[in-house]
Amino acid sequence: MLRNIPACISPDLMHALMSMGHGDEIVLADADFPGPALARRLIRADGVPLTDLLAAILPFFPLDGFVEHPAAVMDYRPWSASEPASFAQFRETFTAQKCRVPELELVERYAFYDRAGRAYAVVMTAERDGNLILKKGPVMI
Repeated sequence: MLRNIPACISPDLMHALMSMGHGDEIVLADADFPGPALARRLIRADGVPLTDLLAAILPFFPLDGFVEHPAAVMDYRPWSASEPASFAQFRETFTAQKCRVPELELVERYAFYDRAGRAYAVVMTAERDGNLILKKGPVMI
C-alpha cells in the first residue's frame, strides 16, 4: 500500500497511468461499454462510479493542453435530444479539479469505438451511462 492514493485506483490502473506517454488516451467506460471486445488493455473498476474515478485520477494525470479537446464523449445526438446527465458531472469534476477542458469533444459512436480500440487502456466502471476518453499531456515540472 502507498499513502494518498485513492482506494478506487487499483494497482493495475496506477501502473497504466504511469506507463502512458503524452498523447496516449485512456477510456473511462460505463458498465455496458464493449470494453472486453475493444480494449488492448482492460482494467476493471467494478463498483466505482466513473466520476469518482475521474476525480481520483485527475490529480495524477495531466490532460493534454496542446490539443483542442483533451476530453471526448460519445455523441448522443443520434438517439437523444438532450445530453446525458453524466456530461454535466464530467464538467463539474473537471472544474472541481481545476482542469482546463474548454469543451467535451463529441465523437460519433463507431469512431469512439475505434479510438477506444487504439487507446492505451479501457477502464470499465459501474457507471450506468457515460463514456469518456482522456488524452494525456506532458508532465510539466
